[in-house]
Amino acid sequence: MGKNLLSKVWDRHKVATLPSGQDQIFVGLHLIHEVTSPQAFQMLKDRGLKVLYPGRTVATVDHIVPTDDQTRPFADSLAEAMMQALERNTREHGIRFFGLDSEHQGIVHIIGPELGLSQPGMVIACGDSHTATHGAVGSLAFGIGTSQIRDVLATQTLSMVRPKVRRILVTGGLKPGVYSKDIILRLIADLGVKGGIGYAYEYAGPAIEALDMEARMAICNMSIEGGARVGYVNPDAVTFAYLEGREYAPEGQALQRGVEYWKSVASDADAIFDDEHALDVDALEPMVAWGINPGQGLGVGERLPRLSDIRPEDREVYAKAYEHTGFREGQPIAGTRIDVAFIGSCTNGRLSDLRAAAAVARGRKAAPRVTALVVPGSKEVARQAEAEGLDEIFRAAGFQWRAAGCSMCLAMNPDRLVGRQLSASSSNRNFIGRQGSPTGRTLLMSPAMVAAAAVTGEVTDVRALLSA
Repeated sequence: MGKNLLSKVWDRHKVATLPSGQDQIFVGLHLIHEVTSPQAFQMLKDRGLKVLYPGRTVATVDHIVPTDDQTRPFADSLAEAMMQALERNTREHGIRFFGLDSEHQGIVHIIGPELGLSQPGMVIACGDSHTATHGAVGSLAFGIGTSQIRDVLATQTLSMVRPKVRRILVTGGLKPGVYSKDIILRLIADLGVKGGIGYAYEYAGPAIEALDMEARMAICNMSIEGGARVGYVNPDAVTFAYLEGREYAPEGQALQRGVEYWKSVASDADAIFDDEHALDVDALEPMVAWGINPGQGLGVGERLPRLSDIRPEDREVYAKAYEHTGFREGQPIAGTRIDVAFIGSCTNGRLSDLRAAAAVARGRKAAPRVTALVVPGSKEVARQAEAEGLDEIFRAAGFQWRAAGCSMCLAMNPDRLVGRQLSASSSNRNFIGRQGSPTGRTLLMSPAMVAAAAVTGEVTDVRALLSA
């Protein structure tokens, strides 16, 4: 009987089965940032413990760093305290640290694959819910809490229950103007924000195999939005080509040995899965998540649902979404006026995302009432984008070009919504207050769709602009 990737990687990293019934799993790569790690390091200090394997932990700063003025000390005293704590803890424990003075600084889920730190067959952990991003290279990547960060620092292991595996078979081909972000928003709308609870999602099928690595990362990134514990794609030739030549990836004969091992962890042709789901993307249109969770999504050409058409168990949250957004049942989502456009985040802050948005912004201007921000996911993304002149395209269109960081994805830095502003965002969550204002509203879209909304001032089918 064949095995799927999760079973293979889990079994190879299992240290023991604990009395609780959980498995103790060895963590090959531990990523930390400034927000969730200070308390974990304090727990170690309180117990007189050291980091067991400091060479397996890598730190960066992303959540609280300003993307405009990065002068130290930061104006936000709490942000400055978090920065100082991470600087001190990494220095005291000998942990590799990509701070603001490092050429490798960036969002933790962008720099991991970008530097070749994230590799197939690994177990990866980070104190951040979107750690599933790294599953795009064929790893098991878990978002963990502060006490678990402590455990990994002290023991290099996690205690977890093995999840079931749902294979999501994606067939057909994406049409111009439709992207991997639309695939994952469609899947979450179909399966629900709780549909993946207890599962790992294995993304497979010809439509997934046709995607480049950055597009695969956007899909794996939002697995958590569908309730899944992790999401991954089996490593293949696309994966191996992506990793070759990256700073921390193996080289020469070590790379050849690595590729052989990486091939071995992919799901067998006769692998068994606990559940399966299929999606044909031939007719998929650009998606917009309009409500107060990423599962409230629909195609750009559709109308908002009527409460009478919603399943009884979901009506309360939909009613709350209408109350918060001020939208009307049955209204078209296209034409909805926006105030802010945000292109960035660990979901869509990579070079291919900026290229897609720049293709829409080129030769156009942001609508006068729209504040548009473009925030590269890392310093390396910024360097590559600037080498291609993408920053100049955005500036000419009236977009702000910022430094690397999480920015307006979440309210932990100065980039925030004000009052009832409505944001078109390429990020991953549209929860109430997520972008900084308790009354602000967020529409989730692909970067190209965000750029289209920025230049027209309203939700617009990007396909019309690309064909103009």
